[in-house]
Amino acid sequence: MMKIKSIQTGSAWIEIDASATNPTDQDPGLADVRRVMSGAVRAQNLVVLAGLGTSLCVTDGTRRLAPTMGDLLTHTKKAFDDLDGADTKYKAAGGRWSHFLALSNVPSDNSDLEYILSRAKVASDFLLGLHATEISDLLAVAEGVIRDKVDFLSSDTDLSKHEAFLRRVARRSARRSRVKLFTTNYDRCFEQAAQKSGFVVVDGFAFASEAIFDSSQFAFDVVRRTTGEEKSDFIENLFHLHKLHGSIDWEFDKKTGQIVKKIGTKAPLLIYPQSTKYEMAFSQPYIEMMGTFQAAVRAPNTALLIAGFGFNDKHIAEPILGAFKGNLALNIVIADPNAESLSAAGGNKYIRAFSELIDSGDGRIALVAAKFEDLIAVIPDAMAETELERHNERVRRMGTSLGK
Repeated sequence: MMKIKSIQTGSAWIEIDASATNPTDQDPGLADVRRVMSGAVRAQNLVVLAGLGTSLCVTDGTRRLAPTMGDLLTHTKKAFDDLDGADTKYKAAGGRWSHFLALSNVPSDNSDLEYILSRAKVASDFLLGLHATEISDLLAVAEGVIRDKVDFLSSDTDLSKHEAFLRRVARRSARRSRVKLFTTNYDRCFEQAAQKSGFVVVDGFAFASEAIFDSSQFAFDVVRRTTGEEKSDFIENLFHLHKLHGSIDWEFDKKTGQIVKKIGTKAPLLIYPQSTKYEMAFSQPYIEMMGTFQAAVRAPNTALLIAGFGFNDKHIAEPILGAFKGNLALNIVIADPNAESLSAAGGNKYIRAFSELIDSGDGRIALVAAKFEDLIAVIPDAMAETELERHNERVRRMGTSLGK
């Protein structure tokens, strides 16, 4: 069951009945979440921050494809166990995983993968000799598991939820600025959903046979120009995509010193879940993304829609809080399935701070306890479906039928 907390709900959590359709007898929770989401998508500047929760709805029909941090820990342990095999070298230490924890000075019962990898990274920098080689090799195995598990998409993966989300938030009038979508995810869910639904993605890579990262690309736009006419119109289906922690299809070309887009690369440019991600966030190309994010949330008449982001990354959470304090024209909607518990004592300090601001009468904030896939149903369409979108959908269905 979805819930919402805002100044309109009396600073209390109330349930949202998404099945209510009668406008004369509308559910108050549904009315408020529609008010909040309508204000967000119709803002002059719309910024979207998407976290892991936006990928957890992707399945193959029977199981979830996107890994959680707990899943990554399980897969990493298994990879270490597989390495042990018949090797007796690490048996005295309880296996490679236990040896890895010991070298990293981490208690054997710790299940926080980010903490473990952070300690391992520090240890790899000061250990000497054989131990330095061992921990570096094991750290490389752990990072390899992460790379493999976040690369979960195939050409026929169902991304209908992401497509629906883009149709609701990224299709904008030319009078409003382009949507800026920032994500901490490594996967290509939004890019692939955009391709399937006819959206143009400006992601900082040049439109050329070899896509090379160039931040000036974000200043470009796309227009529709009919043959024989001088008038040009901005296309509706375009958004800016900024991947704050890198992407599985980014690769650093050592020969040219440039960042290129390469599907299937074995050496993707990623900020792994470890403490060094804070300093890495301020190196290229991530500093370009972070700089744009900080500028975007400080722009006037801006709505920030946060979905599936748990505020566990301080280098992102702090700029949001700082922007809210300094920008009176910033409205924030935070959607997370655990928003209610995270806003309570013992929860997340940032979400709790926003909850307390609502309690004190701040009408610029709304907290929504909802999964990404459920949130989409209450986001209004800012623009009617275009003929081009209807055409693309008809062609896609035709292609599906021909392939049978």
